[in-house]
Amino acid sequence: MLNSQSIKISTSSGKLLKRAQVEAKDSGLDYQVIFTKWMTEHEKLLRHIINGFEAKPALQDELFQDIALNIWRALPKFRQDASVKTFVARIAHNILATHVAKSVKSVKVAHDLSELSHEAEQDDSQVTPYQELNQQQRQQRLSVAIRQLKLEQQQVITLALEGMSYQEMAEVLDITTNLVGVRLQRAKAALMTMLEAA
Repeated sequence: MLNSQSIKISTSSGKLLKRAQVEAKDSGLDYQVIFTKWMTEHEKLLRHIINGFEAKPALQDELFQDIALNIWRALPKFRQDASVKTFVARIAHNILATHVAKSVKSVKVAHDLSELSHEAEQDDSQVTPYQELNQQQRQQRLSVAIRQLKLEQQQVITLALEGMSYQEMAEVLDITTNLVGVRLQRAKAALMTMLEAA
């Protein structure tokens, strides 16, 4: 679970955060309480979204910090015309789209295998070790395949795995619901092709 010490922010970011805290106090709103609540409620969602875009745990942590800082900065601009879940997911996707665009320009490194972003809730007493290993291997193949998709396909498939509706995905990505459907179908088709070839 998230606590105040689990979000580490660099010195320069820390100065911005302190300035934002002073501004928040001046406005009469307790943004720190709101921020802590949001980060606690949506940490798992954010980590799953990050995992869908980045395999390396160290980079995942760095991206989480960057997303947290950007959520803090955007908090005063939250107008409540969207859900908090959609708001934080949109910020995460903007950060991750930038990260992926930068990564595409550089040389790709070998993927570290990590857990799939969407973990199935199962009763451990009913799962044999063989079934658990088989499930983990399938999740790892799917996770690697998702990272090989085009950015626009990664975005919709990751949000779909998080259980978001077409409307929520459209709001996060700032596209129409029809385009969400088109991208999702193409992403599913590309995934099926990759997984069948493996």
